[in-house]
Amino acid sequence: MNSRSTPPRWIVGAIILFWLGYLLTGVVADAWLRISGLVMWLVIALFIALAVEPAVNRLARRGWRRGRATLSVLLAVMAAVGLFLGVMGTMIGTQIADLLSNSDRYISDTVDRINNLFGTSIDAEQVVAEFNDPNGAVQQFIDSQQGEAIRLSGQALQGLVAAFSILLFAYYLVADGPRLRRVICSRLRPEAQVAVLGAWELAISKTGGYLYSRLLLSTVSAVFHGIVFTSADVRSPVALALWVGLVSQFLPVIGTYIAAVLPVLITFLDSPVRAAVILGIIIVYQQLENYLISPRITARTMDLHPAVAFGAALAGLALLGPAGAILALPFSAMFQALASEWGRRHDVIDSELTMLEAATDDVGPRQGWLMRWRSGRQ
Repeated sequence: MNSRSTPPRWIVGAIILFWLGYLLTGVVADAWLRISGLVMWLVIALFIALAVEPAVNRLARRGWRRGRATLSVLLAVMAAVGLFLGVMGTMIGTQIADLLSNSDRYISDTVDRINNLFGTSIDAEQVVAEFNDPNGAVQQFIDSQQGEAIRLSGQALQGLVAAFSILLFAYYLVADGPRLRRVICSRLRPEAQVAVLGAWELAISKTGGYLYSRLLLSTVSAVFHGIVFTSADVRSPVALALWVGLVSQFLPVIGTYIAAVLPVLITFLDSPVRAAVILGIIIVYQQLENYLISPRITARTMDLHPAVAFGAALAGLALLGPAGAILALPFSAMFQALASEWGRRHDVIDSELTMLEAATDDVGPRQGWLMRWRSGRQ
């Protein structure tokens, strides 16, 4: 008698379902790899649209056609970005040309400073000879990088195509914003329309307000550092001031120190003492900005806690690269604004554990510090 047991009927269906899921996962993963760049463009375009829509709405209320207002605002943004890139490119090109033409002097001065500071006896002439040796490691490295010019040119062309596509997406999102919102709301119940439009308006207000406050802080920082760099006779003071102003505001926590590297390094080539003074001024200004300037400017927009901003930037960097680190800040501001409007609020009971937070809950950590500092002086 044959006692072979037959497999359960469900095993065949489970095997088929497994392989179908496996194939579907592979198809989705491959599709995501192909369209991930496009998704990134759309995300950047969405944030640009949210940022510029308040300005477009103001122009539209003054009688401008929405398409013309959107184009004007985007052209102004492009002009500002182009000016910054042009100034920075000119400064970098000038510095590289100066370093190459006066490399012997810079190497000798640097070696002399190292010998004086650390008591070493490095031969400056030997270092210069090694640098200029056509068969040396330095010249071989420079020669090996010449082939990178073609690759960098290709990447620059791809960047221009991406920038044009992003601006085109942003243009349509803003210029046809009312029509897009009507299409979405036409599929929703009236109460759902109120919720969607309220969230959309809040996202526009907070994202635009956050970015505008960052730009205003960047302007204040650039003006201050421009005066300092000019007074200290730092090379290319305008370009370096713009660099410090923008990088320190749009990179959370560590942006100030990253921005300080370039002016300190350039100043160090001329005077290490002046470089140390410049570094100290940048750090002191950042502290004054954190506790005196920033709370006043961001009081009506959205001030992110440094820990939240830093964590969001790290998450954005891990998910979407450098662009994600920058986009994480306005996204966090928008999410914080939406979360703050969600659900009911209740009065906080009196307790030692909640006294500090209850006293400064509506003004943010930096404003709360400023209020306590002022109250202590009274």
